[in-house]
Amino acid sequence: MKKTNAMRILDGLKIPYETFSYDDDGEHKLEHGAAAMTAEKLGIDPAAVYKTIVMRTEKKEVVVFCQSALHEINLKKARNACGAKEVTPVKPDELLSLTGYIRGGCSPLGMKRKFATYIDQSILSHEKVYVSAGVRGQQIALAPQDLVKASGAETVDLVLE
Repeated sequence: MKKTNAMRILDGLKIPYETFSYDDDGEHKLEHGAAAMTAEKLGIDPAAVYKTIVMRTEKKEVVVFCQSALHEINLKKARNACGAKEVTPVKPDELLSLTGYIRGGCSPLGMKRKFATYIDQSILSHEKVYVSAGVRGQQIALAPQDLVKASGAETVDLVLE
């Protein structure tokens, strides 16, 4: 298995992780629940799979959010977390140039630049969580506290109720 930027960051921080591969069908439309489908393919709890959502504020700042595959992100809570008046998802065709990742392979670790990152606080209720390894078809499993540390994230409430 080829090392991704996300894996190299974890290696550099001496953070233990496991990698899991699955067949990727290339279907990464948000309305189809790609993160939940990933959980199903790996036979793991979808609550422990965290999707990475890259957004832009009204000031054109890029902000990263991680949310459980089971939940939608609450935009009001996302705005409050990053202190913005408005947040909108980055268009898929901009994702690669901004982050170095494509939709379905976007990891909160190892982006081209360091962006403010917010992870839903539910992550702390898991023993192990799964995030994209930085390519489609690969996930990294690690302790939630290690993901928070490695990504420099803040844990906040992002759940849409």
